[in-house]
Amino acid sequence: MAKILIVTGDAAESLEVIYPYQRLREEGYEVHVAAPARKQLRFVVHDFEDGFDTYTEKPGYSWPADLAFSEVDPQEYVALVIPGGRAPEYLRNDPELQRIVAAFTGSDRPIAQICHGPLITAVGGGLADRRVTAYPALAPDMAAAGATFEDSEAVVDGTLVSARAWPDHSAWMREFLTVLRGKAPLA
Repeated sequence: MAKILIVTGDAAESLEVIYPYQRLREEGYEVHVAAPARKQLRFVVHDFEDGFDTYTEKPGYSWPADLAFSEVDPQEYVALVIPGGRAPEYLRNDPELQRIVAAFTGSDRPIAQICHGPLITAVGGGLADRRVTAYPALAPDMAAAGATFEDSEAVVDGTLVSARAWPDHSAWMREFLTVLRGKAPLA
């Protein structure tokens, strides 16, 4: 069975981990969640409320990490999913995660990234000369990483599929599955 890797950690956006996890399993792929350590992860829920200049954050779901980043062999996976939330802010500094992401950005395997997830892809130069979207507040970060930012619900650049945030899930997964079926079709 073709395997897909989701890389995440504490303070990831609940919906941005659980929606692709369930949708990709529904499609028939085996999905593994990797984090800095094997443990019960604590996710958050970001929402938009009147009177706040930015999103709010509340406690979200808990979810077990199947693997630590150090245990991941990227060659076992046909695709990579990078959720957002606050997790990418600290995960991008993890050398084991940098190793995993470099293996994907240096290949033609599909990568789905959403919200703050592109902060991780940017670290190793994986966004240079690419078209992407991300949480709109990250437009300057995407430009600094050498990418062209597009404020759209889903942007496809080759095998890289990005989205702004969880309200864009349908478009994001629809585009990612199109790329994924072309690169790693199920029997």
